[in-house]
Amino acid sequence: MSAVQPHSPNPSAVFHRLYSIDALRGLVIVIMLLDHVRETFYLHFQVGDPMDAAATPPDLFFSRLLAHLCAPVFVLLTGISAWLYGDRAGSRAATAAFLAKRGLFLIVLEIVVVNVAWTFAFPPSVIYLQVIWVIGLSMLALAALLWLPRSVVAGVGLVLVAGHNLLDSVHFAQGHWAHILWAVLHDRGWIEVSDALRLRTSYPLLPWIGVIALGYAAGPWFHARVQSTVRQRGLLYGGLGVLAAFIVLRAINGYGQAQKWGMQDDTIHTLMSFLNVTKYPPSLMFLLLTLGLGLVLLALMERAGRAAWIRVLCVFGAAPMFFYLLHLYVLKALYLACVAIWGLNQGDYFGVSGVPALWVISILLAAALFVPVRWYGQLKARRRDITWLKYL
Repeated sequence: MSAVQPHSPNPSAVFHRLYSIDALRGLVIVIMLLDHVRETFYLHFQVGDPMDAAATPPDLFFSRLLAHLCAPVFVLLTGISAWLYGDRAGSRAATAAFLAKRGLFLIVLEIVVVNVAWTFAFPPSVIYLQVIWVIGLSMLALAALLWLPRSVVAGVGLVLVAGHNLLDSVHFAQGHWAHILWAVLHDRGWIEVSDALRLRTSYPLLPWIGVIALGYAAGPWFHARVQSTVRQRGLLYGGLGVLAAFIVLRAINGYGQAQKWGMQDDTIHTLMSFLNVTKYPPSLMFLLLTLGLGLVLLALMERAGRAAWIRVLCVFGAAPMFFYLLHLYVLKALYLACVAIWGLNQGDYFGVSGVPALWVISILLAAALFVPVRWYGQLKARRRDITWLKYL
């Protein structure tokens, strides 16, 4: 019997199917807020990638580790949403055109709007090409891939996610003809544009194309014809299977993570060593851990249905780009205000003295941003005649 069993769609099934996506998207962008608060008010205690498990306090380590969920889950959900968009549009050409336009829009947004929020420098001397940039490029890649059979798209996704670490030893020096291309595709590096401008490719592209392709290939599981219980079971077992693969491969210090783990002085630091995975570019271990957790969370959120906390998360998840831009500028304004009032109290930075304060600031900011984000989400849902709203 096929796992995908058609039945007559009903409003409750559609609610669970779509609201679980918005709720998970909302959860990861709220977690992202915590990480960006850390990057704003805790720069005096910076962490590397992977983190130094011996030198990083556990509360900071696990706060940063939690943020690892954000980019993989968001890119996976972008792929699923692209399939759902195509299913509604009924045309691959229309879907490809939308992905291409949205992708180009995000690339411009990263360079013109997001980078300014981080640096407040204009004209900039450094442009950081980060997550919005790589989502835009991934959408452009998916616009081309979706013309292939879904099984081929899934195969491409698996090869890129599982196989890109085979390329870790390939590097090209500045001045080599392949340096710029490789810096975009796989190496986290610098691109020298001129004496006054450099680009930093913080999110190399290849593995993220794999993630968005896998999301697109999984899209039919979210069709209204698929029974909710079947989908939940598939997501849960799939997520647990991916996490099991992570545990086995990580336990044997096998392929997929350059930095090995080892026994430490106590249990908590041994666990930190085991979970210490590389984000830039995302190692196979990084993606198995985060995507496995993402699938499990998606199953649990669909099962939660109309719970109040699901509805709250959906507010954030329904307008993620608006939230992203708004919170960056609010954080920058808060930081500048704190410096103006109290000055630099942590060496070259203004910052709080402990990780618990980061959580308090994040909770208060999330509560403060809830109203404007809800307003924008309602506007976006109400005014579908305004085309540009669906891009933001």
